[in-house]
Amino acid sequence: MNYKNYIKEVVNFPSDGINFKDISPLLSNNEIYSDVITNLGDLIDVLPDYWVGIDARGFLFASSLALRFGGGIVLCRKSGKLPPPTVSYSYDTEYSKDELTMHPGKGTVVIVDDVLATGGTLVAANELCRQAGYDVIDNLALIDLRYIPRNLDINVKSLIDYE
Repeated sequence: MNYKNYIKEVVNFPSDGINFKDISPLLSNNEIYSDVITNLGDLIDVLPDYWVGIDARGFLFASSLALRFGGGIVLCRKSGKLPPPTVSYSYDTEYSKDELTMHPGKGTVVIVDDVLATGGTLVAANELCRQAGYDVIDNLALIDLRYIPRNLDINVKSLIDYE
């Protein structure tokens, strides 16, 4: 299945020079979305206790993976969106300084996001999970934008690659 047929590229959005990958057509097709969830989960060797969804589209995939494969969901949110107690982690992006938060806990996790670009958010989520008490066993992204330069010290599995 060529999932790229269900992803619309929006040129110069949200700003000039950025080609946004709109996954709305993929999400709106029940059969394709269901197939995507199955194939994403099949990339994992060991099922986790929890799927960590990164704010906000990562929530969609983490929730669906939990329903299909079992396990709970842990939300990795932007600062100020979760009630205490929380653990937070600040990091720099190419455009700003951001902060992620989550509730502390224990168990194995797979971190899930929609798009891997520079990798900064996924690296921050890995560090946050460790600080919060979780054992990160894998990382998933629906889309990997391989043409964006990055230097990652984590392994990320993806279903769709753009070279």
